[in-house]
Amino acid sequence: MSTHNITIAGTNNTSIVKFVSNQQVTNGGSYQFNNIDEAKESPISQQLFKLPFVSKVFISANFIAIEKYDIVEWSDIQNDIRELIEIYLNEGNTIVTDKAETRKVAVEIYAESTPNPMVMKFGCNKMLTPDDHEYKSSSETKNSPLAQVLFEFPFVKEVYISENYVSITKNELIEWGEINLQLRTFLREYIQSGKLIIDTTIEKPKVEIETTPIENLEGTPLEIANILEEYVKPAVANDGGNIVFQSYDATTQDVHVILQGACSGCPSSTMTLKNGIETMLKEMLPNKINNVIAVNG
Repeated sequence: MSTHNITIAGTNNTSIVKFVSNQQVTNGGSYQFNNIDEAKESPISQQLFKLPFVSKVFISANFIAIEKYDIVEWSDIQNDIRELIEIYLNEGNTIVTDKAETRKVAVEIYAESTPNPMVMKFGCNKMLTPDDHEYKSSSETKNSPLAQVLFEFPFVKEVYISENYVSITKNELIEWGEINLQLRTFLREYIQSGKLIIDTTIEKPKVEIETTPIENLEGTPLEIANILEEYVKPAVANDGGNIVFQSYDATTQDVHVILQGACSGCPSSTMTLKNGIETMLKEMLPNKINNVIAVNG
C-alpha cells in the first residue's frame, strides 16, 4: 500500500491551510463540514473538530483544508495537524463514508452585480474551493471541469472561482438579463450533482505574473500584504474580485498588485486603487508608500 506524504500549502485566505497528500484521499466529490454534527459521516473531520481552533473542514480529491478561528496562529499548529492527518491516512482509516458521498446538500445560487458591468458574481451557500482560480480563456482550464463547461457558453469571456462564488465575465454582445437565470440554473445543478469543480491533482496553470506566497514575505512587503488581506480583500471579494500583493520597490516606494475577477478591467478599479487602497496604505504605513499600481490594470 502506498504511503501518504502530507505537505502544507497556504491559501489566499490566511485562515485556511491545505494539507495536501501525494495521492487521492477521496474517490471523488468535495465535502464541507461546518461543525462536528455535520461531520457524522467523516471520522477524520470529527477528530479535527475536537480541536478548539477548528472552524470548518473541507475535503476534496487529494487534500484536507481547515479553516481556523483566530485564537491561534497557523505557525504554532500546522505541523502537528500535518502529522495527525498523515498518521490517520497511513493507518487506512476512513475519510468519508458512503453515506457522505451520497448525501445531497441543498445548493443555493444568487447573482450579484459588481462595479464592473461586464462581470456578474454568482454566490453559493457551499464552499467551492479554498483557493482562487482565474481563467482568461478555455485553454487555461485543464484543472477545472467547471470552468471548462462554462467556456462552452458562447457569451462567457472569463471565469474566476473563489471560496464560495464564481465571477463570470461576459462579452459585449449580450445583456445580463438574457443569461442570468440560465447561468444560475446551470451552476446550481452542476454543484448540486457533486461534479468536480477543481481537480487538485492537475497543476494550476502557470500565470504570467509571478507572486510571492505571504509566508515567504518579511518587512514592509509583509506589512503591505497583511493589510491587503485584512482590510481590502474582504471588500473586493464582496464585489466578486480579488487583489494579490505582487511586489514592493523600496527605492520608489511603489506597491504592485494584481487584480482578479471582477476587479480586472473594472472601470472604477483605478479610482479604488488611488482613493481607497493607496490612501489606506499611506495612512497605515507612513513614509513607506508612494504609489499603488495594478500590474495588469
